[in-house]
Amino acid sequence: MNVLVTGGAGYIGGHMVLALLDAGHNPIVFDNLSTGFRWSVPEGVPLVVGDVGDYELVLRTLQQHRVDAIAHFAAKLIVPESVSDPLGYYLNNTVKSRSLMAAAVAAGIKKFVFSSTAAVYGDTSDKPIDENAPLGPLSPYGSSKQLTEVMLRDVAAAHDMRYVVLRYFNVAGADPQMRHGQSTANATHLIKVAVQTALGMRSHMEVFGTDYPTPDGTCIRDYIHVSDLIAAHLQALTHLDGGGESLVMNCGYGHGYSVSEVIETVRKVSGKPVEARIGPRRAGDPTTIVADSSRIRARLGWEPRHDDLATIVEHSLRWESMLRERNLKL
Repeated sequence: MNVLVTGGAGYIGGHMVLALLDAGHNPIVFDNLSTGFRWSVPEGVPLVVGDVGDYELVLRTLQQHRVDAIAHFAAKLIVPESVSDPLGYYLNNTVKSRSLMAAAVAAGIKKFVFSSTAAVYGDTSDKPIDENAPLGPLSPYGSSKQLTEVMLRDVAAAHDMRYVVLRYFNVAGADPQMRHGQSTANATHLIKVAVQTALGMRSHMEVFGTDYPTPDGTCIRDYIHVSDLIAAHLQALTHLDGGGESLVMNCGYGHGYSVSEVIETVRKVSGKPVEARIGPRRAGDPTTIVADSSRIRARLGWEPRHDDLATIVEHSLRWESMLRERNLKL
């Protein structure tokens, strides 16, 4: 398939590009390079630098490259930032997705995979949450993704399009072959921040709240290795290409780790100290989010290969070390 990957120069989208190449497909990267990197796009892969809200450019790209399917990753994703800039998040994540879908309809695209988030669920219990749970986002980020899900559902019903919505839990790690990883300098991902602290790139890190109703008082999240997440995307595309129905599915392991447990794992794997200072809670942070991933396992036969926090941390450490060496050389 010829697959347009929006946000394909970024962290998760970049792993999708590699996986498509590995599987014999033809990715076309569409990215405005606001958080992505031109150097991360493999040689020979077309890169269109532009905004997904640019209807004419998107439509022209879809037509010129004879695109068969869209994998939509381009989005803003920092929860606290969305709380302070809700209009920016609704514009970038929802309004521009509307423009992308309009171009997809005009180009006759029938297969669409959407990168959504567990933030659509809001605060949950300590039990794994399934796709039928009530939606109640606690942040504009989560709401912007929920609105896009609704829009995609309605567009697909009106225009004979089929889609898979994948609700991510906390994505971490790097390509085991070290071809790609999280490269944003000021990323807020917990594991990246902890790894950078262990490597001496940060003097300390902050833990946002220790008074949550969890065993150690810190938030609990379901951390999924980026390669397992991307395997789910490939299986979703195969499902749609084979005539499969539209689906909404969680991508997670079904068990969580607290912030304190993640930091301790980084200390053990790296053998380095990690100074963690206690700060106040952040707006929009749910207490616990853990996936019930039984649907994707049953419907797509998805089986994760990297369900181990120490492995995720190890890959993150290796990538961060390589990235630091590369930046020093530059």
